[in-house]
Order: sequence, then structure tokens, then C-alpha cells
Amino acid sequence: MATNGRTAETRERILSAACEAIAETGFEKIRMRMVAERAGVSTALLHYHFETREKLFTAAMIHSFASSTFEVESDADAVPAAVILARIIRNLLPMDAELCQDWRLWQELWVRSLRDATTRSFAVDLYAQLHQWVSAAMTRGIDSGEFETTDVDELSTLVLALSDGYGIRVMLGDPTISAQHALRCVWRPVALALGLPQEIPES
Repeated sequence: MATNGRTAETRERILSAACEAIAETGFEKIRMRMVAERAGVSTALLHYHFETREKLFTAAMIHSFASSTFEVESDADAVPAAVILARIIRNLLPMDAELCQDWRLWQELWVRSLRDATTRSFAVDLYAQLHQWVSAAMTRGIDSGEFETTDVDELSTLVLALSDGYGIRVMLGDPTISAQHALRCVWRPVALALGLPQEIPES
């Protein structure tokens, strides 16, 4: 049991280091040795967990997404559905340094997807998981009577499209689009469709 715990801890440390390295340096420039040094493990141990850079990159993306979902929904049974939905939308935008790191990972994923069919298939699947994350939060609110009924699939697709569109402009440093402005612009059509106040709930 203790060995399993250490193995999980090592894997977590490697994945966190990989997320940081890929976001800072870019996938094409990182080497396994760089990630191993950052994680404080040997290159041999890194290869034991992840045979190739490609497998490490895929696992890092999954790790990043899983970390976000756990943090956002840890108290989902104790807070209003609108709060959870607002948290999700915040997490889809580069609102702070940690989310900007996640966004850099996604940018790397987009670029690789243009050149590699396997990565493209993975990206499509990851978007499907994002879509499910958003739609499940909306469905939860509709089922509880907190939200008005709407086309959840269509609205979830709109949320992802708006988040990508506004988010990339925030990442580019567009002076006309701040992170808070982007958040309001994504929330506005969601609130309208679900019968919610225009004011974004506090987390």
C-alpha cells in the first residue's frame, strides 16, 4: 500500500512538472530529461512511467483537466448549481496564472493536432469531455429547478466556442479584452438561456 502511494505521488509530481515545462517551453522543445530534473526524479524513472514524450504530453493534458474538475466540483452537493457552472466557465478562461498555464497546454495541443492525427483524435475526445462537463452542470441545474429548460447541447457548444474565442485574445494580450470582460461575455448568453441573473455568482 505504501509503495502504491509513493508511485502515485511520483506520477503526480512528474505530471505537474510536465505541465509546467510544456507550458513554459513548448512541447517541441522539451526533453524528458528536463521534466525529470524538474520533478526531482531520474530519467530512467520518468521513462518507467511514460515511455515517450507523446505519452507524457497526453497524460499531462488529462492530469490538467482532471485537476480542474476535481477542484471545481468538490462541494457540488452543497452549493447552488449556478455557482458550479460559473466556476466551470471561469476555468475555461485564462483568469489567473494557473489557468494561463492550462491554456498554454491547450495551445500546444491545438498546434500538434494540426500535424498529427493521433493527437487530433485525442483533442476531439478531450473536447467531448469538456462539453460533457459543461452540459452536466447545466442539466443538474435544470433537474433541480434552479435553471430554465434549454437546449443543453447547443448551449454547451456555445460556451466552449465563446471561451476559446475570448480566451485566445486574452492570451494574446489584446488590450480590448480583459479576462473579466471575457468572463462577462461568456456568462451573458448562458444566464439569458437559463433564466439566471446577469451578475456572475461568486465562487
